[in-house]
Amino acid sequence: MAETRGTVHDPRVLRAIAHPVRNRILTELAAGGPMRAADLAQELGIPANQASFHLRQLAKYGLIVEAPEAARDQRDRVWRSADDGSLSIDVGAMEKEPGGKAAATVFLRNAAGYAHQLVDAAYGRDRRPDTHRSTMDTAVRLTKDEAAQLSAEVAALVQQWTERNQGRGDGRTTYAFHAMLLPQPDGTDDHGEGSSGD
Repeated sequence: MAETRGTVHDPRVLRAIAHPVRNRILTELAAGGPMRAADLAQELGIPANQASFHLRQLAKYGLIVEAPEAARDQRDRVWRSADDGSLSIDVGAMEKEPGGKAAATVFLRNAAGYAHQLVDAAYGRDRRPDTHRSTMDTAVRLTKDEAAQLSAEVAALVQQWTERNQGRGDGRTTYAFHAMLLPQPDGTDDHGEGSSGD
Protein backbone atom coordinates (compact mmCIF):
# COMPACT_ATOMS: atom_id res chain seq x y z
CA MET A 1 0.00 0.00 0.00
CA ALA A 2 1.32 3.41 -0.89
CA GLU A 3 2.52 5.57 1.98
CA THR A 4 0.69 8.78 1.15
CA ARG A 5 -1.42 9.27 4.25
CA GLY A 6 -1.02 9.06 7.99
CA THR A 7 -0.02 5.67 9.33
CA VAL A 8 -2.78 3.53 10.83
CA HIS A 9 -2.06 2.63 14.45
CA ASP A 10 -5.47 1.55 15.81
CA PRO A 11 -5.92 -2.26 15.72
CA ARG A 12 -9.69 -1.76 15.34
CA VAL A 13 -9.06 0.11 12.08
CA LEU A 14 -6.76 -2.70 10.95
CA ARG A 15 -9.48 -5.27 11.61
CA ALA A 16 -11.97 -3.11 9.70
CA ILE A 17 -9.83 -2.97 6.56
CA ALA A 18 -8.71 -6.61 6.81
CA HIS A 19 -12.17 -7.73 5.65
CA PRO A 20 -11.86 -8.50 1.91
CA VAL A 21 -15.15 -6.77 0.95
CA ARG A 22 -14.24 -3.61 2.86
CA ASN A 23 -10.78 -3.63 1.34
CA ARG A 24 -12.33 -3.90 -2.13
CA ILE A 25 -14.75 -1.06 -1.35
CA LEU A 26 -11.83 1.15 -0.36
CA THR A 27 -10.10 0.16 -3.59
CA GLU A 28 -13.12 1.07 -5.73
CA LEU A 29 -13.66 4.41 -3.97
CA ALA A 30 -9.98 5.27 -4.38
CA ALA A 31 -9.97 4.38 -8.08
CA GLY A 32 -13.40 5.57 -9.14
CA GLY A 33 -14.20 8.41 -6.78
CA PRO A 34 -17.52 8.89 -4.93
CA MET A 35 -20.00 6.01 -5.25
CA ARG A 36 -23.37 4.89 -3.88
CA ALA A 37 -23.97 1.60 -2.09
CA ALA A 38 -25.96 0.37 -5.11
CA ASP A 39 -23.05 1.18 -7.45
CA LEU A 40 -20.58 -0.65 -5.23
CA ALA A 41 -22.94 -3.60 -4.86
CA GLN A 42 -23.15 -3.93 -8.64
CA GLU A 43 -19.38 -3.59 -9.06
CA LEU A 44 -18.63 -6.19 -6.37
CA GLY A 45 -21.53 -8.52 -7.12
CA ILE A 46 -22.99 -8.34 -3.60
CA PRO A 47 -26.43 -7.33 -2.24
CA ALA A 48 -26.93 -3.59 -1.71
CA ASN A 49 -27.71 -4.03 1.99
CA GLN A 50 -24.39 -5.85 2.43
CA ALA A 51 -22.56 -2.99 0.70
CA SER A 52 -24.37 -0.50 2.96
CA PHE A 53 -23.33 -2.42 6.07
CA HIS A 54 -19.66 -2.43 5.08
CA LEU A 55 -19.82 1.27 4.16
CA ARG A 56 -21.15 2.07 7.64
CA GLN A 57 -18.29 0.10 9.22
CA LEU A 58 -15.70 1.94 7.15
CA ALA A 59 -17.31 5.28 8.04
CA LYS A 60 -17.30 4.33 11.73
CA TYR A 61 -13.50 4.29 11.67
CA GLY A 62 -13.15 7.43 9.56
CA LEU A 63 -11.90 5.66 6.45
CA ILE A 64 -14.72 7.00 4.27
CA VAL A 65 -17.04 10.02 4.51
CA GLU A 66 -20.23 11.08 2.81
CA ALA A 67 -19.90 13.15 -0.35
CA PRO A 68 -22.99 15.41 -0.39
CA GLU A 69 -21.59 17.37 -3.33
CA ALA A 70 -22.02 14.23 -5.47
CA ALA A 71 -25.55 13.45 -4.23
CA ARG A 72 -28.67 14.03 -6.32
CA ASP A 73 -30.68 15.20 -3.30
CA GLN A 74 -30.62 15.09 0.52
CA ARG A 75 -31.77 11.47 0.63
CA ASP A 76 -29.06 10.30 -1.78
CA ARG A 77 -26.05 8.88 0.13
CA VAL A 78 -22.80 8.97 -1.77
CA TRP A 79 -19.47 7.94 -0.21
CA ARG A 80 -15.86 8.83 -0.90
CA SER A 81 -12.47 8.03 0.60
CA ALA A 82 -11.64 10.15 3.63
CA ASP A 83 -8.33 11.04 1.97
CA ASP A 84 -6.52 9.97 -1.19
CA GLY A 85 -7.58 6.37 -0.63
CA SER A 86 -4.18 4.90 0.21
CA LEU A 87 -3.16 3.55 3.59
CA SER A 88 0.15 3.07 5.32
CA ILE A 89 0.26 0.32 7.94
CA ASP A 90 3.06 0.18 10.51
CA VAL A 91 2.66 -3.44 11.62
CA GLY A 92 5.50 -3.19 14.17
CA ALA A 93 3.87 -0.25 15.93
CA MET A 94 0.46 -1.89 15.64
CA GLU A 95 1.63 -5.03 17.44
CA LYS A 96 2.53 -2.96 20.50
CA GLU A 97 -1.07 -1.77 20.92
CA PRO A 98 -3.63 -3.75 22.98
CA GLY A 99 -5.06 -6.40 20.68
CA GLY A 100 -2.55 -5.38 18.03
CA LYS A 101 -0.78 -8.71 17.55
CA ALA A 102 -3.99 -10.54 16.73
CA ALA A 103 -5.14 -7.76 14.39
CA ALA A 104 -1.74 -7.68 12.67
CA THR A 105 -1.78 -11.45 12.20
CA VAL A 106 -5.18 -11.33 10.49
CA PHE A 107 -4.17 -8.35 8.37
CA LEU A 108 -0.89 -9.92 7.20
CA ARG A 109 -2.59 -13.24 6.40
CA ASN A 110 -5.26 -11.48 4.32
CA ALA A 111 -2.71 -9.20 2.63
CA ALA A 112 -0.53 -12.18 1.69
CA GLY A 113 -3.57 -14.04 0.37
CA TYR A 114 -4.53 -11.06 -1.78
CA ALA A 115 -0.97 -10.76 -3.10
CA HIS A 116 -0.98 -14.45 -4.06
CA GLN A 117 -4.34 -13.94 -5.80
CA LEU A 118 -2.85 -11.10 -7.85
CA VAL A 119 0.23 -13.13 -8.81
CA ASP A 120 -1.96 -16.06 -9.86
CA ALA A 121 -4.08 -13.71 -11.98
CA ALA A 122 -1.03 -12.01 -13.50
CA TYR A 123 0.54 -15.27 -14.64
CA GLY A 124 -2.66 -17.21 -15.30
CA ARG A 125 -4.06 -18.12 -18.69
CA ASP A 126 -7.47 -16.49 -18.14
CA ARG A 127 -6.89 -13.29 -20.10
CA ARG A 128 -9.67 -10.91 -21.06
CA PRO A 129 -9.07 -9.58 -24.58
CA ASP A 130 -10.56 -6.18 -23.68
CA THR A 131 -7.98 -5.47 -20.95
CA HIS A 132 -4.23 -4.97 -20.64
CA ARG A 133 -1.99 -6.94 -18.31
CA SER A 134 1.70 -6.61 -17.56
CA THR A 135 4.25 -7.68 -15.00
CA MET A 136 7.68 -6.26 -14.33
CA ASP A 137 10.47 -8.12 -12.59
CA THR A 138 13.74 -6.25 -12.47
CA ALA A 139 16.64 -5.55 -10.13
CA VAL A 140 18.14 -2.21 -9.17
CA ARG A 141 20.87 -1.37 -6.69
CA LEU A 142 19.79 1.29 -4.18
CA THR A 143 20.55 2.71 -0.78
CA LYS A 144 17.72 2.61 1.76
CA ASP A 145 17.02 6.31 1.11
CA GLU A 146 17.02 5.79 -2.67
CA ALA A 147 14.60 2.89 -2.28
CA ALA A 148 12.26 5.13 -0.29
CA GLN A 149 12.56 7.84 -2.97
CA LEU A 150 11.79 5.37 -5.77
CA SER A 151 8.71 4.15 -3.87
CA ALA A 152 7.51 7.72 -3.39
CA GLU A 153 8.00 8.57 -7.09
CA VAL A 154 6.09 5.49 -8.26
CA ALA A 155 3.29 6.19 -5.76
CA ALA A 156 3.04 9.79 -6.99
CA LEU A 157 2.82 8.69 -10.63
CA VAL A 158 0.07 6.16 -9.88
CA GLN A 159 -1.79 8.78 -7.84
CA GLN A 160 -1.72 11.17 -10.82
CA TRP A 161 -3.40 8.52 -12.99
CA THR A 162 -5.91 7.77 -10.22
CA GLU A 163 -6.94 11.42 -9.90
CA ARG A 164 -7.08 11.84 -13.68
CA ASN A 165 -9.66 9.07 -14.09
CA GLN A 166 -11.75 9.29 -10.91
CA GLY A 167 -15.43 9.60 -11.74
CA ARG A 168 -14.89 8.48 -15.33
CA GLY A 169 -16.71 5.20 -15.84
CA ASP A 170 -16.77 5.27 -19.63
CA GLY A 171 -15.54 1.75 -20.34
CA ARG A 172 -12.87 1.82 -17.67
CA THR A 173 -11.97 -1.20 -15.54
CA THR A 174 -10.50 -1.02 -12.04
CA TYR A 175 -6.91 -2.25 -12.32
CA ALA A 176 -4.84 -3.53 -9.42
CA PHE A 177 -1.36 -1.97 -9.34
CA HIS A 178 0.57 -4.08 -6.82
CA ALA A 179 4.22 -3.11 -6.50
CA MET A 180 6.83 -4.59 -4.21
CA LEU A 181 10.25 -3.11 -3.57
CA LEU A 182 12.37 -5.18 -1.20
CA PRO A 183 15.90 -6.52 -0.86
CA GLN A 184 16.49 -9.42 -3.24
CA PRO A 185 15.56 -12.69 -1.45
CA ASP A 186 18.45 -15.06 -0.83
CA GLY A 187 17.17 -17.67 -3.27
CA THR A 188 16.36 -20.38 -0.75
CA ASP A 189 12.97 -22.03 -0.51
CA ASP A 190 10.85 -22.57 2.61
CA HIS A 191 12.99 -25.55 3.59
CA GLY A 192 16.24 -23.63 3.42
CA GLU A 193 17.52 -25.56 0.39
CA GLY A 194 19.19 -23.77 -2.51
CA SER A 195 17.01 -23.11 -5.52
CA SER A 196 19.50 -24.88 -7.79
CA GLY A 197 18.81 -28.18 -6.04
CA ASP A 198 22.49 -28.85 -5.25
